[in-house]
Amino acid sequence: MTEKRRDQTSHGGMEGGLGGILKGLGDLVEKLGELDETGQELSKTGEINGPGKQLRGIYGFTVKVGLGDQGPRIEPFGNIRRDIKSGRTEVQEVREPMVDIFEEDDHLLVLAELPGIGKENLRIDLKDDVLTISAEKRDKKYRKEVLLPRSVSKEKMQISCNNGVLEIECPK
Repeated sequence: MTEKRRDQTSHGGMEGGLGGILKGLGDLVEKLGELDETGQELSKTGEINGPGKQLRGIYGFTVKVGLGDQGPRIEPFGNIRRDIKSGRTEVQEVREPMVDIFEEDDHLLVLAELPGIGKENLRIDLKDDVLTISAEKRDKKYRKEVLLPRSVSKEKMQISCNNGVLEIECPK
């Protein structure tokens, strides 16, 4: 039995093991959706490395609960996602950054974490109330569509990016 198990891990065990880990992460995220506490936030990040760059994966999620009448929200980030068609978990080239939106008295503030990115590497697109953030610098690629609570004017947006932290301020 031990020899058979050792043989399985040496022949394709990395793919099966990684797939099992990723499936477990997906299941965990689904279970966290059942949280029924209010006013708390749970965040988890991590990195999975395999032989070579082709298996490098970043995963993370933030669970937000107690936000008005909304139930718990799970917001994933990273480049590990489940393919809707096949159901398999895949490591993708483009990472989804962690994004927070804050409704201030006089403006809407969008914060995004884009490690290794400067303002010159950013592309910000806005269509109605959907903000698309994309950035690329060497091997770091990010993309995220963010649904804003209301429409904003692109001309009035103030954008800054320092040390990989993007701030977009949208006046009301």
